[in-house]
This record gives sequence, structure tokens and C-alpha cells, in this order.
Amino acid sequence: MVKKKSWVEKLNDSKDLPKVVPISGKMIGKWGTKTGDTLVIPSPLEVDSIMRKVPYGKLITINIIRKIVAEKHGATIGCPITTGIFAKISAFAAEEKREKGEKNIIPYWRTLKEGGVLNEKFPGGVENQKKLLEREGFKIIKKGKKYKVDNYEKYLFENF
Repeated sequence: MVKKKSWVEKLNDSKDLPKVVPISGKMIGKWGTKTGDTLVIPSPLEVDSIMRKVPYGKLITINIIRKIVAEKHGATIGCPITTGIFAKISAFAAEEKREKGEKNIIPYWRTLKEGGVLNEKFPGGVENQKKLLEREGFKIIKKGKKYKVDNYEKYLFENF
């Protein structure tokens, strides 16, 4: 029987990433892309590194992370699917480290979905992210069924 990988092991498993691939087939036209455009699939540690740099009082979105990795690798766009998955892995790895007594974990709760929306796939779901953000002074509002940081644009961290 194969032992299931821990979140930290998943975070450290780069699987030959990052890599830049041409956008082709059904991906053309998706995300505003055209023939000749490229997509970077970041590594989990790359996403983790960006999330780690977001200081107290600031926020970042998955789309900003995508933009950063695209610029770093000279690609048209950063992959929206893997970037989101790797943000989740990073968040769960941080909680795994916290459970083992580590104090200096990445502030994953400062990473939002587009539009300032809280991420239900992070550890403890929206309620935990809401609690951690409120602890840092952010006001959380409910919009329909989703929670978001009020005026999140004011707090975006883009100085990389």
C-alpha cells in the first residue's frame, strides 16, 4: 500500500515545474489568449514563495500571483488551475507545519480569489480565513453566498 503524501511533501514535489508551454487547441481564446501565446505552469514552491512575501496589512489574489509567474518566465499568462491548486497545497502545508509547532508559517489567509473573495478550499474553509483576516483588521462582508474583503483593492500587494 502506498503511503499518502503529506502536504509538505506535495509542496516540495516540483514534478519538473515550472514550465512554459504554447497555448493551443481548445485553450486558444480561453483567458483572452490567442495563437502564439504561452502559459507557464508554476511550481508549488514558486507559488508558496510569492504567498510568503505578502506582509501584514496587505493582500494578494491568485490572479496577481499568475501575473507574477508569467512575467518571471516570459509567458503570456500563468496557469489559473495549477496556481489555485498550488496555493491550496501551500495553505495546507502551512497548517501542517503549525500543527508540528512551527511558528513562522506563510500567511496563506492573505491570498484571495479574484474580486477579493475568500477561498473555501483553504484549511478551515471560509470561516477560518475570515477569522484570520479579521484578526489582522480586515473587514469581511457577505456578497450573495460569498465572503470578501471589503475594499480589498486598497490592500493589494504588488511590489515584487
